[in-house]
Order: sequence, then structure tokens, then C-alpha cells
Amino acid sequence: MSYSVEYESEALADLEKLDPEIRKRIVNKIEWLAQNFEQITPQSLTGDWTGFYKLRVGNYRIIYQIDLSEKIIMIDVVGHRRQIYD
Repeated sequence: MSYSVEYESEALADLEKLDPEIRKRIVNKIEWLAQNFEQITPQSLTGDWTGFYKLRVGNYRIIYQIDLSEKIIMIDVVGHRRQIYD
């Protein structure tokens, strides 16, 4: 069973700033995550990002949270790996 995906306004703004080809790759990866979430082990973050998870798409990262009871993946931030954790 797949998860639903919701986007925070910051994540939507981040996606709008990206090149269309990169944006397409990231959205495809998010859709893949929603369809395959139960077959993967999410990569959890630590420190200030405790409670969040990351997904890698080339040099870009998707930072998200999971609501297991509601089966929702909340996309919080999208950005280049050098700047995403600032």
C-alpha cells in the first residue's frame, strides 16, 4: 500500500527554484518513495534534524517526515546537498 505525499510551502518554493529537469527527477523520486516506502529503510537524520529523514537524488536532498499512522510523507525541504543542512 502506498503512502500519500504532502508538501510544506518551503518545499514547494524550493522545487520552483530548480531547473525543470532536476525538478522532474526529484518529483519522480518522491513518487517512487510513496509507492515503495514499506520496502525501504529510511535514512534518519541527527542533531537539529532529529525526527527527519533524507532521500538522495544525485547532488540534491529531499528532507521529509513520516506519519506512520496516517501513511503520510511530508516533504519539508528540497535543495542541493551543500546548502540543505544550513
